Amino acid sequence: MGNKENELDIKSTRISRLFKLNKAHGEIDYILFYTVILLVAVGAIMIYSASSYRAANELQDSMYYLKRQLVFVFVGAAAIVFFIKWDYHKFKNPRLVIVLMGITILLLLLVFLFPPINGAQRWIQLGPLSLQPSEMAKYVVVIYLARSLDKKGDGIKNFWSGVFPTLMVAGIFAGLVLAEKNLSITSVIMFVAFILITVSGAKKKHLFTLGGIGLAAGMTLILVAPYRLKRLLSFMDPWADPRGDGYQLIQSLLALGSGGFLGLGFGMSRQKAYYLPEPHNDFIFSVIAEETGFLGGIIIIFLFGILIWRGVVISIKCKDNFGTLLAMGITSVIAIQAIINLAVVTGTMPVTGVPLPFISYGGSSLLFNMTAVGILLNVSRNRVKW
Repeated sequence: MGNKENELDIKSTRISRLFKLNKAHGEIDYILFYTVILLVAVGAIMIYSASSYRAANELQDSMYYLKRQLVFVFVGAAAIVFFIKWDYHKFKNPRLVIVLMGITILLLLLVFLFPPINGAQRWIQLGPLSLQPSEMAKYVVVIYLARSLDKKGDGIKNFWSGVFPTLMVAGIFAGLVLAEKNLSITSVIMFVAFILITVSGAKKKHLFTLGGIGLAAGMTLILVAPYRLKRLLSFMDPWADPRGDGYQLIQSLLALGSGGFLGLGFGMSRQKAYYLPEPHNDFIFSVIAEETGFLGGIIIIFLFGILIWRGVVISIKCKDNFGTLLAMGITSVIAIQAIINLAVVTGTMPVTGVPLPFISYGGSSLLFNMTAVGILLNVSRNRVKW
């Protein structure tokens, strides 16, 4: 037992040296660190498996998508290292927050200068690469909310001077994302805003009011957009239109069912062969479950459970309120996205375009999620010990 403890100490010391951590500020949460590294590694492996068939046929390079994803894996790793050492309290600087918000708004507006992809304008094309500003917007809103709510303190109990202005700023970002026809990320932003307002101590009657308004707004947005209504109806009965709006969900369910307990084996998925429309992106979990079975799917869910647990623990243990709110916001963004993605592929909620964090193909998503984890790990260094 003593030898194992010594080995863990040696590994922790090596990582501390790699990141040049100052022991006076505490160590990072290694459970969270290793969990994220494992999720990213699984994501890279499964992106190759899920995309290789199409990439070989269409691009004559079975590793095309893997190579592109690995670029962002290395950039994201560098971001983690940087933000682990970069004091998160610097985000309390109003000038920095304003600059981040201004850049994000500018990027959210720039997407409208580029042609739509699949009917949505969400990307800025940069040669062979693309940037999705909404991925950045989620975390910039979290930084703003953490600073604003920390500054307000008990003032959050007043609706008009506390809750309303805070929610309006989050609503501006959500509105810009919604204009890009991205209801899913819009929902994530507003859900996170609601969670942070709740954690800050807002009154229950205000929270119930906000919940009712949010539900009514969500239903309205679904009803006024025909394609959203079709998705809702197809979710309720996908077999009513098996070759149309119900197609994606049916193929996903077939993949989940085909995997059995142990799966068909790595690379052996049948649904990725032009059945699932997005096998390496939004529906990558279906391919994982098909190839690794129920057991593999449960392991992925378990890893996300660990990540969320450690994020909440970091938030609760943090020595200052700003760090608590920042950690809770970052954890909430990742948790909500993971829950929505898993709910979509299992037929628990209507199909919507939310990638599975750290696993789905997408450079913008991976880069900003890994950056956020770096900040979260930095917050973990400023926690009390129980």
